[in-house]
Amino acid sequence: SCFQLGLERFHGVCILGFNSAEWFIADIGAILAGGFAVGIYTTNSPEACHYVAENSSANVLVVENHKQLQKILEIQHKLPHLKAVVQYGEELKEKRPNLYSWSEFMDLGKDVPDTQLREVIESQKPNQCCTLIYTSGTTGQPKGVMLSHDNASICLTWTAAAAGRFTRLADAKEKQELVVSYLPLSHIAAQMSDIWLAMTFGVQVFFAQPDALKGSLVDTLREVRPTAFLGVPRVWEKMEEKMKSVGAKSSTLRRKVASWAKGVGLQTNLKRMNGYSEVPVNFRLARHLVYKKVRKAIGLDRCTKCYTGAAPITRETLEFFLSLNIPVLELYGMSESSGPHTMSLPHAFKLTSCGKEVTGCRTLIHKPDADGNGEICFSGRHIFMGYLNMEEKTKEAIDEDGWLHSGDLGKHDKDGFLYITGRIKELIITAGGENVPPVPIEDAVKDAVPIISNAMLVGDKAKFLAMLLTLKCNVDVETGEPGDDLTPEAVEYCQKLGSKATTVSEIISSRDRAVYAAIQKGISAVNEGAVSNAQKVQKWVLLEKDFSLAGGELGPTMKLKRPAVAQKYKDQIAQFYADADTPT
Repeated sequence: SCFQLGLERFHGVCILGFNSAEWFIADIGAILAGGFAVGIYTTNSPEACHYVAENSSANVLVVENHKQLQKILEIQHKLPHLKAVVQYGEELKEKRPNLYSWSEFMDLGKDVPDTQLREVIESQKPNQCCTLIYTSGTTGQPKGVMLSHDNASICLTWTAAAAGRFTRLADAKEKQELVVSYLPLSHIAAQMSDIWLAMTFGVQVFFAQPDALKGSLVDTLREVRPTAFLGVPRVWEKMEEKMKSVGAKSSTLRRKVASWAKGVGLQTNLKRMNGYSEVPVNFRLARHLVYKKVRKAIGLDRCTKCYTGAAPITRETLEFFLSLNIPVLELYGMSESSGPHTMSLPHAFKLTSCGKEVTGCRTLIHKPDADGNGEICFSGRHIFMGYLNMEEKTKEAIDEDGWLHSGDLGKHDKDGFLYITGRIKELIITAGGENVPPVPIEDAVKDAVPIISNAMLVGDKAKFLAMLLTLKCNVDVETGEPGDDLTPEAVEYCQKLGSKATTVSEIISSRDRAVYAAIQKGISAVNEGAVSNAQKVQKWVLLEKDFSLAGGELGPTMKLKRPAVAQKYKDQIAQFYADADTPT
């Protein structure tokens, strides 16, 4: 079908829509026809869509519905290579030249002889590009990560097979694995797990609803009951919040039983993690009374492989699930490494570690300090070709010896487990020259003050550190927009403090004494454990709205976009430093 529309070699087929069978078909079809498969985030503005389509010299654009089509019609005149647009999710509302429905598009392929397709497939070389993954561009324009046929085949054969062996995925001949596809397919994590791994192992893929990340995901999980599940940290955090708010409403006896079971679960699993294989009687009882019921309630009763990746996850969330006998295993990689570089295993994991290298991957800790912390560098056949039309950026990423510099800071422990300790670009360097990794401090504040949803540390080139805070509030299921009403869990927390507040605006406008005091108390407790005075949080402010995808503070995988937050709240940040004196 792509041939008939005039797809030329090394031109893009851009796909703009939520996960679906058509997305998969368009992706693999583009590669086999000699083009580039290019995903575009559904949240992209028309300008952002234009950048990707023009950068990849797109001949064909595949869109999900009328809404996404409108973005393309707005920029179509600025895309000289574009020959056709295909819409798959709903019927066409209007007839236009070079605009096709999915069925019309499928029919075009019927007249193309198999020999023609075979010729193109056979002419493809391992070192040629087949897929472009655009990094979400938290700073500057997105970069087109070129993955070759070799990278893809590595993913399909070596990475996927190694990752499969690593993750203990079974071949469909032995056991049918099931997964739910819901993370953006334009991201490497979902491409790897939903398309490439699924093809290798004959995994059955179920597609979630487009509003999965706004709340419907758990309903899909309960219906499908997947055997493997990859969730970004925000998904695990949302599940944790929901489970805690349901638990808070149950009877005293149930709460006591749950609390006992969680204590048993955490202790037993931590011992297991350290090599003890004994299963105590009280653990078996807790499994029968609590763990099985919890797993069933969230649709993970058949799930033997629960993973997290794409952003840092807190120790608190990992321990919460571990206490319910749900080990959530971390994996780590980048678009530039065709997916996972290190993985944790059910029988070999450590809390807060990203696990060990996948077979065939090598790691170098570049310029380690006294504690063994340095920049994490990757090597192996899974390393990308470079960034499309960005030679300078490619040279910055891959050094002369072929090591890919991740920009992440980390270290190995004595057993070879990798720990990420920060990100070079995220490091806050204070006016006094102290390097401060923000994530551990932000996590500690969220841990100390359960009503906090998001925390972002600021203070680069400044005399002291300060923090932007948001409160846990209900989210509009339709738009994903955070509202003003506090979550039931947050309301209950306020009541315990003696506050009657039920909305964010109420707390901020009245500077609610009880809530503000509790936040300050939590921050003071975190400051007590600070490595130095320079790492203490001196000022903070509550923002009126929680961070969100719609608000521009979070990326497609719900990762914090620090530069965007700093820009959006620059007035509040400036206010911290308006009085020149360092607060005591």
